[in-house]
Amino acid sequence: MTQTPASTTGAPASPDLSIIMVSYNTATITIAALQSVFDTGTGVSFELLLCDNNSPDGSADQIKAKFADQLGKRLHVFASDENLGFARANNLMAERARGRRILLLNPDTILLPGALQSLLTFAERTPEARIWGGRTYDGERRLDPSSIWARMSVWSVFCYGFGLQKLFPHSALFNSEAYGGFDRQSEREVDIVSGCYLLIDADLWRKLGGFDRRFYMYAEEADLCLRARAFGARPRFTPTSEIVHFGGASEQVYSGKMVKLFAGKMTLAEKHWPAWQLSLARIAMRIAVWLRATGVPVLGALTGRERWKRAGDEWRIVWQRRKDWMDGYPDPS
Repeated sequence: MTQTPASTTGAPASPDLSIIMVSYNTATITIAALQSVFDTGTGVSFELLLCDNNSPDGSADQIKAKFADQLGKRLHVFASDENLGFARANNLMAERARGRRILLLNPDTILLPGALQSLLTFAERTPEARIWGGRTYDGERRLDPSSIWARMSVWSVFCYGFGLQKLFPHSALFNSEAYGGFDRQSEREVDIVSGCYLLIDADLWRKLGGFDRRFYMYAEEADLCLRARAFGARPRFTPTSEIVHFGGASEQVYSGKMVKLFAGKMTLAEKHWPAWQLSLARIAMRIAVWLRATGVPVLGALTGRERWKRAGDEWRIVWQRRKDWMDGYPDPS
């Protein structure tokens, strides 16, 4: 891994906040995300630590060229010679972080005015939480509820398997993981804050050892938040800190994303569930994917819609690759 030459000129001596970003093949949107930090971070003492996971589009060089005046000051770019995955790359950046708090920020985000200051103010007001998150919108500026989650359960996996969360999206019973029925208009304690916009006390991060690097991508923040409870953390959400999260920019193939997502979920279940619950989760997840792999193509044939036909092809691939996700991610050692 190569590091941009450092310079202390203009750099905060000891920043309050270390912002960590991991990018892969998303030069244009990563530059926009970084620019939004500089544009809206007035009054916040921060450093930006960006790890580029060996992007073939030359992201690291483009970012360095765009923000040449910030290199070694508030921005530090690390170009990896391999794709480390999300968890490992964040851990490496966190080792270099000097701030009292660490903010994980996705490269496919845009900070809205006042977001950083609002989140930090919220953290100062609720220090017992130790992990904090805000409200996200999608690219059309519609509410995106995925910035927070409830912990996965056998019941929530069952509801996903049989599509109950799609049939009743606003139900706290049938869509429990997504906090169905919660309108994201008020503060509350939550189980999980999404890693796209997650603020954490730096000392807590270090006590936890950061992300479990077995999680190559997806569910690593769920594992982090669940483990943090053993140290007294009670993650909280505030609607006053807002960002735009475009989502999935570095994962263009739907089947590839779902394989990683299911692998992350099964890894999470293996770590935190007893054996009997894990067995039920595997059965429910197999049923979920099989139903989609067989049902969606039929829907595509009946409707003639290309969208459903393409989705059917993707779900077939996810089913064919079930050995890649059924037992979770392999032990990295």
